[in-house]
Amino acid sequence: MKLIECVPNFSEGRRPEVVAAIRDAIAAVDGARVLDASADASHNRCVITFVAPIEQVVVAAFEGIRTARDLIDLTQHKGEHPRMGATDVVPFIPLEGSTMEDCIALARELGERVGRELGIPVFLYERAATRPDRENLADVRRGEFEGIRADIGATPQRTPDFGPAKVHPTAGAVAIGARPFLVAYNVYLGAASNLPVAKDVARAVRGSAGGLRYVKGLAFEVDGQAQVSMNLVDTEKTPLHQAYDAVTMEAEARGVTPTWSEIVGLVPERVLFEAAARHLRLRNFSPDMVLEHKVRTAVAGGESLSGFLGALASSTPAPGGGSVAALIGALGAALAQMVAGLTMGKKKYAAVDADMRETAIRAAALGNTLSALVARDAAAYNMVSAAYKLPAESDSQKAARARQIDEALLYATEVPLETARACADVAELALFVAEKGNINAASDAGVAALAAEAGCLGAAFNVRINIGNMSDRENAAALGETAKAHVERARSAARKALELVDKAIP
Repeated sequence: MKLIECVPNFSEGRRPEVVAAIRDAIAAVDGARVLDASADASHNRCVITFVAPIEQVVVAAFEGIRTARDLIDLTQHKGEHPRMGATDVVPFIPLEGSTMEDCIALARELGERVGRELGIPVFLYERAATRPDRENLADVRRGEFEGIRADIGATPQRTPDFGPAKVHPTAGAVAIGARPFLVAYNVYLGAASNLPVAKDVARAVRGSAGGLRYVKGLAFEVDGQAQVSMNLVDTEKTPLHQAYDAVTMEAEARGVTPTWSEIVGLVPERVLFEAAARHLRLRNFSPDMVLEHKVRTAVAGGESLSGFLGALASSTPAPGGGSVAALIGALGAALAQMVAGLTMGKKKYAAVDADMRETAIRAAALGNTLSALVARDAAAYNMVSAAYKLPAESDSQKAARARQIDEALLYATEVPLETARACADVAELALFVAEKGNINAASDAGVAALAAEAGCLGAAFNVRINIGNMSDRENAAALGETAKAHVERARSAARKALELVDKAIP
């Protein structure tokens, strides 16, 4: 199972009932698990951290954004923290099993839906940014709600990626993106009278002013205390202890000693382990030395490949060939993504770097679609089976049963048809990476093409067997022709890819 973390920030930290409503809207989505909800009255902001399977994380984020739109009026909002929307920022973060490309695809999917259904303009930022000047969240949010309201759409930099070129009257705009894990970390410098020092320290440590490259820093007065508020955007390159040491050094140079610090939201255990190992001067420390880490690894959940194969080999008809076709296609997509990744950043392939990055994102999105279709295909079969088991004693029961069968067969046809389409798309990506990708991964591109073609053919078999039982013959024929077109597209792309691979491999 691919899990994604999402950490939306909402412009409300003073009304607990509103924070609870947003949190509950997210948690109500099947599979979503809220891990933390932190609210700050001074900032008038809350941060909700949740994880969800990749198939459900966009739904959960959307429900949170919709609830915030309905309950937060930005024209009435005041707080210490900069803000541009009722839902201010929504980042997707890859966890184990998922990739940054997955998160970029999710950001695009959520952004399109928010713009279309909620009428809120969306700016993609960080790794999902479509323009270099929108990678930095501070640049996207500059001017805040009031400034963006005045000049949105006036320049390319202020033109949203999705939604209307005007702010929502009460919900403003939202930044949606993909990024590595971010740690929100605050260091306090005593009484509020030290706020001028805190401002100097924040300026000294933040990357934009020449400090620590992966640190964003501001200074605030919070509950009568001077606070240096930091976002550590890449803790592998700027670890927690380094940020604390930098703040301490800059503050003590100005005659002030930090009093305490805090983490807002959640933090990867690795970050705290590194800080502890640094403080204790542990040599050769590894997370494998931590008991709980070993236990989690030993009992990790999720269906294994052997478990899926066991279910497949059993005498039950689902999962069956349709699920396997989707899985084969997903494997092809993962291989295409891998070849693109092995090409990106290589000087020899600089001319196609941007195209390869886009290919990796498209491959990740197709892989996620096909992975979801594995389970959907099995569910579709079960719907058909249940429809055929309905009673048919009276005329009304016979008519109801016939309708249910037709509806189930249509769904059971649409699922493999979607699989066939996705597999054909994967075949075309495999062709592209075979033609333009890293020559050392040519064989992988060839296997991706073979998998995509096989998945498409397998899905088409399932389309054909289901339309054979449909009563609407005209619609059945049209669905069959669509499946045939997908197969021809997959076959053509795969054959061209294999020719290129044959020439590339001695």
